[in-house]
Amino acid sequence: MADVISPVDDSKFVYHILRYTSDLVRDEWVNIGVLLFDPLTGALRLRLVEEQDEYARIRRLQPSADEDVLRGFRDHLEDRFAAFLQNRQAEHGGTLAVGEGLQRLIENWNNTLSNGLQLAPQKGVYADDLDIELERLYTEHVAPPRKVTRVGAPGNRATIRNYCSQVWKAAGLWDRIQKSVRVTEFTFPGDPMRIDYSYRKNGTRGYVQTLSVSRAPADCKLYAYTAARIAARAPFASEFAAVTDVPLVPRENERHRFVHDTLRDAGIETIGTDHFATWVPKLKPTIQ
Repeated sequence: MADVISPVDDSKFVYHILRYTSDLVRDEWVNIGVLLFDPLTGALRLRLVEEQDEYARIRRLQPSADEDVLRGFRDHLEDRFAAFLQNRQAEHGGTLAVGEGLQRLIENWNNTLSNGLQLAPQKGVYADDLDIELERLYTEHVAPPRKVTRVGAPGNRATIRNYCSQVWKAAGLWDRIQKSVRVTEFTFPGDPMRIDYSYRKNGTRGYVQTLSVSRAPADCKLYAYTAARIAARAPFASEFAAVTDVPLVPRENERHRFVHDTLRDAGIETIGTDHFATWVPKLKPTIQ
């Protein structure tokens, strides 16, 4: 059983690496995510593989991997954690004493997971910010190695998202926006898609999604469809933006025209990564 961390260690977080194997006989595991939490406050962060290159890596290492199981794993854990917090709040009248209870919950998770999914042994880490530490742990233990690229150069969604997250933090908005937002309430149960960021301003909810035009231009159709569903079904006004890895030049490039026109017809503003750092400050005064 993991040792309970003393309340004195207020800068110490706890994390587990999430591992997966499709063949228990060979006992070969691949890291698929990071679970990081503060045992004092109960604040928890979870990140699992979601990009195509990440799944491609898993398929290379585990050819018989069940991607449906992996895609549903994050929602399962988040639902369990949300239920835990609600129960604790009901039992303690709004005072959450997480600590040992949270660690017991995670141990129970590990005991009830399928044989192919596993939480690695618990480890502690000293850090000041859960989100920054989550990115560091994910990059170190899970993400495929990536080259450092300049802003505005072709890249995958993870690279774009990492940059956008830095911009949100530099603008002092990181704690005022939602991250990795589920869309199942507007589409259909089981929809694995998540929108990278969401914010609220003057009764309107905004959504921002990163798109790699150079690597996966067809993703714009999925975002356009999702935006249309949200706009039609949500009980609030909505607005949408897409941050692209490269600036769109629709008059010179047919692929760019396809992406530009698809997003435009869905009412989605397009922002090149190289302009995101100037777009966010303009938005800042309006965000609640």
